[in-house]
Amino acid sequence: MKKIIISTIAVSAMLFTVSCNTDFDTDVKDIVVTNGEADFSKFISLGNSLTSGYRDGALYSGGQNESFPSMIAQQMRLAGGGEFKQPLMPNNVGGFIGITGFPGKLELKMVNGALSPVANNPAAALDNVSAGRPYQNMGVPGAKVSHLLAAGYGNAAGLPFGLANPYFVRFASSATASVVGDALAQNPTFVSLWIGNNDVLGYATSGGDGSNPITPVDGAVGVGFTNTYTTLVNTIFPTGTTRKGIVANIPNVTNVPFFTRVPAMPLTNLTDAQVSQLNTAYATYNAGLAQAKSLGAINDAEYQKRLIKFTAGAVANGAVIADKDLSTVPGLPKYRQTTSKDYILLTASTVLTPQAGGGTSVPLEDKLVLTEAEAAKVLTATAAYNTTIRSLADSKGLAFVDMNEKMIELNSKSGISWNGVKYTATFVTGGAFSLDGVHLTGRGYAIVANEFIKSINKKYRSTLPQVDVNKYSGVTFP
Repeated sequence: MKKIIISTIAVSAMLFTVSCNTDFDTDVKDIVVTNGEADFSKFISLGNSLTSGYRDGALYSGGQNESFPSMIAQQMRLAGGGEFKQPLMPNNVGGFIGITGFPGKLELKMVNGALSPVANNPAAALDNVSAGRPYQNMGVPGAKVSHLLAAGYGNAAGLPFGLANPYFVRFASSATASVVGDALAQNPTFVSLWIGNNDVLGYATSGGDGSNPITPVDGAVGVGFTNTYTTLVNTIFPTGTTRKGIVANIPNVTNVPFFTRVPAMPLTNLTDAQVSQLNTAYATYNAGLAQAKSLGAINDAEYQKRLIKFTAGAVANGAVIADKDLSTVPGLPKYRQTTSKDYILLTASTVLTPQAGGGTSVPLEDKLVLTEAEAAKVLTATAAYNTTIRSLADSKGLAFVDMNEKMIELNSKSGISWNGVKYTATFVTGGAFSLDGVHLTGRGYAIVANEFIKSINKKYRSTLPQVDVNKYSGVTFP
């Protein structure tokens, strides 16, 4: 049986893994820094949590100080860039006292003899930092494309009804302001836009349980991704503008550790006693399944798909799940075991323990598993979103960053390297992803910053130097 533990050997491997190659081979650190065809004097970055510097399951000041836009802004200052302010949280813990769903950051702590991510209690109530406006990092955790256009998204009165976002409430210019409106009021000369992740991510991280649906590809503004994203880009870069900018596409969620850390078939080395316990737990279900087959309610293929059977030893067994997409058979639960094409979420790791009889004597909840069918919906939507993003970048003459391709590369065994240090998408020990399995570490955000910088240089003939990935922070160990 596999458990989520982080050994000291793995930690050492993360800290000292080396490689002879550096994948960032287009650095211009020895070239005179110029702005090329771009004007970096007023740089504003629009987006969601990935733009804000969110990491370890929270937004906190230490993470914000290592946001990728702040790294880019530092390099832009070498080529005429101006001030870049961020709406910093009041502490290094994050979260909001009194607002449900906003815990403090995750930290590694010893739990039952193993290092495990544990959330802190939030340290402060919702604070208002609008007096420090304007801010150039306009990343709002949780925002979807439509939210950047929504008037009143920073109105505190809308919080109880889900109509506002506490992170934007902190620094919105007024109760009727929109994120993009506050950004454009600063008359930016250069804008980065990385948005759309949450339009599919919320569905995926909730296991497709219906609580956070995928934004439809087609539909009216505010409903469909294509029209809403097009309106957003046209608002930021209207016809005839001299404003320059860069947009990034959306990574496939299946390349981040939140979906890959727990094996799809996680139960191995089960003892004979555990196998007996689990098979006994589903004996009545299997009997009903056999009866349904004998009556012609299901065919043999469906029977084999839904049959629950565990094997002892080194065999990889699927976890039992309740799959709502299975056909309805009166009196028969919609149970099956996971296959290699399903994704068990990181949040299921605390359930899959030997003490729970292998973890599936009770089927995993819908919210803990992204099934093959659900993952297909996510990937289809992501591909369509990315087509829209690339098309608009080309039509508007903007720089474009293929972050999907970079995350695929990061998720490969070879990963990417910077000055002899290798980074991968492996949970914690890969060095690039934080403890929440979705957001990046400071080093991971530095990798993103360099991708943006390379694309900016290529499009606008600037010579911004890349940042030193290795000087930023990774996962903090006790």
